[in-house]
Amino acid sequence: MSGAVAAVMAGTRERWRMSLEARALLLVTAVLMAFGLAVLYSASALQAISANSPGHFFVLRQFTGVVVGGAAFAICAKIDAEIWRRYAWHIMGISVLLMLIVILPGTEAISKSMYGSRRYLFNGSIQPSELAKFAVLVWTPMLLVKKGAAVKQLGKGLMPFAVVIGALSVLAMLEPDISVAMMFCLTMAVLLFVGGARVTHFLLFGAVGLLLIGFQASQSSYVRKRVESFLAKEQESTTRSATGDQQYQSFVAVGSGGIVGVGFSQGNQQRGWLPLAYNDFIGSIVGEEFGFLGLGGLTLAFALYGWLGFRIARRARTPFTALLAIGITFVTVFTAFIHLGVVIGLLPNTGLTLPFVSYGRSNLVLTLAMTGILVNIGSDRERVYGATATDPLVSMA
Repeated sequence: MSGAVAAVMAGTRERWRMSLEARALLLVTAVLMAFGLAVLYSASALQAISANSPGHFFVLRQFTGVVVGGAAFAICAKIDAEIWRRYAWHIMGISVLLMLIVILPGTEAISKSMYGSRRYLFNGSIQPSELAKFAVLVWTPMLLVKKGAAVKQLGKGLMPFAVVIGALSVLAMLEPDISVAMMFCLTMAVLLFVGGARVTHFLLFGAVGLLLIGFQASQSSYVRKRVESFLAKEQESTTRSATGDQQYQSFVAVGSGGIVGVGFSQGNQQRGWLPLAYNDFIGSIVGEEFGFLGLGGLTLAFALYGWLGFRIARRARTPFTALLAIGITFVTVFTAFIHLGVVIGLLPNTGLTLPFVSYGRSNLVLTLAMTGILVNIGSDRERVYGATATDPLVSMA
């Protein structure tokens, strides 16, 4: 018997078995990504051609992000999500360093100004704030679990969160990127609230953070223009600024789409009327070409992503992975709903892209990697004996 047992154990291996929620999340992600590539082609082809590039220029670049992101997804889905807890400080340190490099004087050779801000490295190939989002998602749960009940204390409990996330937010505002700074603070706030911080402390930090960001935003001309454009969206086009005209053209796109849209690649906004139609306002192209049904379908898809993500968080293996799953789900879904809210005029322009759909390889790779982590959290480790058996008692019989 011992020889048989040894033979069986020699063929033993471990694997992750995805739950029903994880499999459904994988399907939703694949559908969103395929739809995103199609819409991106429609939104960017004419602009690529006008710049003397092939019509598929942006789609091809985005596809490289799909390949890298797919690899990141597969790796993250196979690695125990608990490992990110061990490297949380390393990821945070690298994020702070890269965001410093972006804004430091003398680094213009690798962080050129684009659209009035310095947010990218190496000609737009890397966006450090995207890695910083992941750093917040990993670092905050790590410290929450480490502190335990001490998180209810204001000094030793919450002050480290305020210092580190505050530093990241300041770096983001110096780019300037107010939307990312607000996302850092909001993500930390949500995780602190779920992690057991006192409501009074939570409200105190929230109020201080909003005041600081609001003050910084009031000093920024481009933020003021966006807010003024949002408040003046009903004015005549002759009185609107360029920023307001972008918002107005989004309304035109969504309105002209009606219920079912004008048809794939038949819209007019990507012909130069709507700036950055393939990025900040790609939801407008969806509204024009696929109508209310297209935008409604996107909303339902992200709502399903959120429902599945929170179900995965409920059955997470450890407190750290539960908080990590909540953070990943919140950031992905909240970003999508903010983007769609801007497109239909419920919110002023924030500059947030639509996950899986908008052009941007850094964001796509990160979102796919985070979804891979979610899939891992929603999977169970099982031991496989022999070719097909999963029950050791059956294998040894």
